[in-house]
Amino acid sequence: MSTQDSPPSNMPSIDPRSLVSSFSRALTSFQSSSDAFRILCTLPHTSNAPAPRQPVRPVRDLVVLDSSFNPPTLAHESMARSALGGQQEQKRLMLLLSVNNADKAPKPASFPIRLCMMEAMGRELLDEGLEIDVAVTTMPFFHDKANAIVESGFYASEDGQQPTQTFLAGFDTIVRIFNPKYYSEGIRSALGPFFKGAKVRVTARPDETWGGVEEQRGWLTPEKVRGVGGDESWVERVEMVQGREGDEGVSSSRVREIIKSGQGSLEGLVGEEVRGWVEREALYGDAKDSSL
Repeated sequence: MSTQDSPPSNMPSIDPRSLVSSFSRALTSFQSSSDAFRILCTLPHTSNAPAPRQPVRPVRDLVVLDSSFNPPTLAHESMARSALGGQQEQKRLMLLLSVNNADKAPKPASFPIRLCMMEAMGRELLDEGLEIDVAVTTMPFFHDKANAIVESGFYASEDGQQPTQTFLAGFDTIVRIFNPKYYSEGIRSALGPFFKGAKVRVTARPDETWGGVEEQRGWLTPEKVRGVGGDESWVERVEMVQGREGDEGVSSSRVREIIKSGQGSLEGLVGEEVRGWVEREALYGDAKDSSL
């Protein structure tokens, strides 16, 4: 897959102010509706007005990058590139933002600006033939997000078939997924239907809390899943992969710390398109959001 950090030359450019306004209007419309999920736009853009575009050919694998990160980093891009791999003609990427995240408040960048940074990351990920959707949901948990995506009908083929959803996650997320406290209806009721139509691809990176890559690979076992009341077959729906070499120190929190302290460089941490938004909006210098 190409690692070029520039969008296709024939894709219409969109003025940053116009993009913020477009996402602000779309987000207001979504939040005033009863919808649990909505596609806001599809890349590559075909005009200077961002809009969703349904697949023209069947999608076998829908790769979902849950975009709670703030800002998107090169490590997140690496997760997406690795998951997309070959046979892109049968895959599609979704960058999904939960506007009711279970554990995170909408700061220090506002939702419209975060959507702009997601769109910017999408530009960096574009490759020949790949389509990328920027979407929002009110659902905080993977199983609810997966169900909302299916119920939208956006990706259903003519015969009603749905693609397999592959959610990309870090190790801390898989720990939360298998924590029964998040499921008032019971973990089997929540995750049973989820794992029938979806998978989770976990990128393991050395971590002070969870140890090295091999320790993380060995964390999820049939015994552990049974111990929390789940079905041991779910283990087969979770793929553990090692992060790209050099990504160990790349994180959204590190980006924010560097900007706030005024010390260090963002080189190797964020892509050029995303960096443009960070600098243009003067993000993360203090607790307040800035706007165009």
